[in-house]
Amino acid sequence: MAIADVQQASPTTVEPGGIEPIPADKRHGKPWTLFNTWTSPNLEFATIFVGVIAVAFFGLGFWQAMAALVLGNLLGGLTQGILSTWGPREGLAQMVLGRSAFGYRGNILPAALNTVMAGIGWFAVNSVSGAFALETLTGIPLVPSLLIIVVIEVAVAYIGHDFVQLFERYASYILGAIFVVATITVFVHSNISTPVPGGGFSFAGFTLAAGAAFGYAAGWNPYASDYTRYLPKNTSRRAIGLAAGLGNFVSCTVLMAAGAAAATIVGFDATDPTNSFTASMPVFIRDITLLAIAIGAIAANALNIYSGSMSFLAVGLKIPFRRRRAIVALGFGVIGFFLAWSALADAGHKYENFLLVIAYWITPWLGVVFVDRFLRRGTDISTLLTEERKYRNPAGAISLFVGIVVSVWLFSNQSFYVGLVPTAFPGVGDLTAVVGFVISAVLYFILFRGFKPALGAPLSKESLSAAKR
Repeated sequence: MAIADVQQASPTTVEPGGIEPIPADKRHGKPWTLFNTWTSPNLEFATIFVGVIAVAFFGLGFWQAMAALVLGNLLGGLTQGILSTWGPREGLAQMVLGRSAFGYRGNILPAALNTVMAGIGWFAVNSVSGAFALETLTGIPLVPSLLIIVVIEVAVAYIGHDFVQLFERYASYILGAIFVVATITVFVHSNISTPVPGGGFSFAGFTLAAGAAFGYAAGWNPYASDYTRYLPKNTSRRAIGLAAGLGNFVSCTVLMAAGAAAATIVGFDATDPTNSFTASMPVFIRDITLLAIAIGAIAANALNIYSGSMSFLAVGLKIPFRRRRAIVALGFGVIGFFLAWSALADAGHKYENFLLVIAYWITPWLGVVFVDRFLRRGTDISTLLTEERKYRNPAGAISLFVGIVVSVWLFSNQSFYVGLVPTAFPGVGDLTAVVGFVISAVLYFILFRGFKPALGAPLSKESLSAAKR
């Protein structure tokens, strides 16, 4: 199943492959580039707005909001680092690696969920924030601004892995410098020690803010090994985990802090967050910040479209094109544009709901894949993941489905549905993600013992040695 010519002669050459394993002679890259890869896509207004939500929507004071945001980001960064270490051994994308836990057919469920959430949902969310920034900066009407953002996003993702990595690296330098200046400016004008009018600490607000932050940071989890599968098999797992995890955690925490601080500025309007965030800035800083917000949306969505297309292919659909990943990415851009267009009105509350829904499915999925990896330690799973072998493991899909349904039914605290527990005890907030993780992890452990799916052969000495690095 190894593909030919996976490594491009130039980063601007369209990546020819799909979800096939990357052969050893095509591996390249260094682990610490992952810090840039997972910093750049978080340097955007969607990240800032999570901090705004914690104060303006959930009623927390600045320091209370930061405690919740740091907790959510820490957990999301930790899982990002762990999952990133899985890529080099098999040279496979994250959703393909998931076949060991779900089976070839059962993997359709998580792969389809990630396709919708990443390639379409996140794409729409970030395109909206980029469009608002471009409109404010240039005066171009909102819909044409959205179209400009989408075209650039699709172009970067269409070319493929190496160009995406190159774009993220240089974008992280530019965006990092601009957002550091913007964050300092916001803090200068903020009132972080002033109590929020009518607000204050509540367990409900804390869990909602932590859940939203985790949903954002962990939203990258199903992509993690997509950007480490090209690394040589003997690359240090510690370096991979630290680079990916820290990149995700640091960038999310800094920009969410900026958002939380901005929400304390007198006159901040949560219904017009982009203008409110930049209103206190000098004209030059405001303009470069708006430009950075637009570029940040592109950086985030380059990953969303690329990995969304990988997840779509992991569903198992046969598309007889050599560049099927690139063609699927183009299709997602068209769908995502119209979804983003429909979300331009009342974007704030739709985003709040979306963040929590992300956590609703990702945490049960994490429970399943982490337990599966633990139970398969020391075994070679590569033969279970191929397109030809219809490997079955019903334990994964059952556990994921039950974890999602039961946790949402009992604990969801959304505008479209409130679960039984928050209805009876309004102060409990939203514990759906935690409950979903526990249910799916425990159930998978039990069902794995019952179904006894194939384990695979013992790992070779070379793979074992690489795994210990």
